[in-house]
Amino acid sequence: MTSAPPTRTAGTDVGPNGLFLVILAGLGMVGPFSIDTMFPAFARMGAEFGASELALQQIVSVYMLAFATMSLVHGPLSDALGRKPVILAGQAVFVAASIGCALAPSLPALLAFRAVQGLSAGAGAIISRAMVRDVYSDARAQRTMSHIAMIFGLAPALAPVVGGLLLGFGGWRATFWFLVGFGLVWAALVLFFMPETHPAERRTEFNVRLLASGLAQVWRRPSARRLAFTAALNNGAMFLWISSAPLLVVNLLGLGETDFWKLFVPLISGMVIGSWVSGRLAGRIHGDRQATIGYGIALVALVVAFVLSLFPATRGLPWTVLPLPIFTFGNALAFPILTLAMLDEFPEARGSASSIQNFVALLGNAAISGLLAPALGFSVTALAVGSLTLLVVGALLWRRHLTAGGRVPEGSPDAAAFEPLEDL
Repeated sequence: MTSAPPTRTAGTDVGPNGLFLVILAGLGMVGPFSIDTMFPAFARMGAEFGASELALQQIVSVYMLAFATMSLVHGPLSDALGRKPVILAGQAVFVAASIGCALAPSLPALLAFRAVQGLSAGAGAIISRAMVRDVYSDARAQRTMSHIAMIFGLAPALAPVVGGLLLGFGGWRATFWFLVGFGLVWAALVLFFMPETHPAERRTEFNVRLLASGLAQVWRRPSARRLAFTAALNNGAMFLWISSAPLLVVNLLGLGETDFWKLFVPLISGMVIGSWVSGRLAGRIHGDRQATIGYGIALVALVVAFVLSLFPATRGLPWTVLPLPIFTFGNALAFPILTLAMLDEFPEARGSASSIQNFVALLGNAAISGLLAPALGFSVTALAVGSLTLLVVGALLWRRHLTAGGRVPEGSPDAAAFEPLEDL
């Protein structure tokens, strides 16, 4: 396949490209830091509030549920009002909610402020994906999405380390004061350095009925639903390990508050390397083929994780985490392809398309953190089986998407029966 030269959407000046990418990636990091930074503090929160492990898991699930619900609004709002105003409003609410979390006198109050955090934190993460497609096209969009994923991928690895250090500095409440500062930094960068990538002439009318209609239009398309669930299952297979971290690290592996990095560094290193490789592959092999290869690598890694978990001698460190970077490497190869495929389904309503895809993924993550993680967190084998099941279903949906659209990976036995991928 011959690759077209990377192109930038006409009329969009984003200034220094590196700074633009860092801001977009940083906006995406708000979500992971809002979740992973507090994992080391769960034991102290439980002691102060007298809460069970199941109740503490709701600190994550309430946030994710609110995040998912509001994700249906952020994208369409940015289609109507512009990307930058919606991001700034979201960051302002996030900072205020983080202050509320830091001062919360009880678990119910903390959960309420966590819900407000979730309602606002997604603005940057969701809209930033649409901004990539506003600015770039062709292989450049894939490379850009991969570079963002590389920077973004550092957050889940750094967040629990930061959380452990903050515990020693100021207790669990210091975690939320850190999020206040984190939100302020990115709000300032957006305000002073982020250009508006969705000019007035390309915006839709601000009308609640039209916004709802746009979301419904996306959802009604079968290919969009398939891509939304495919991405959700791809993400959910990894998020099960992340949301189970307090149970896995402390209960199953017998580690302490400052040892969460032993799980997150392997998980995230694979993601970062996979994102880098994805960027290098952009324009060299077709995206459909790349995603299929990624699924194959991830599936093999999870099968290995399951087999290792069956034997007592390989049920602890380092064996439990050894397959995880290979798994997340494969996941990272597929991720930008799934995201861009969804955005390309609706070039005139990318905000709505991003919202639908994120809503399904986040709703799944809320269920995983609130129900599946507590249910499977009693053993490494159960976690491996759960993650493998999610990924297998996602891979089957991806295959269905390819065949339903007359698209199969290059080199597959039935490729000749379809139109050339370059023409799609």
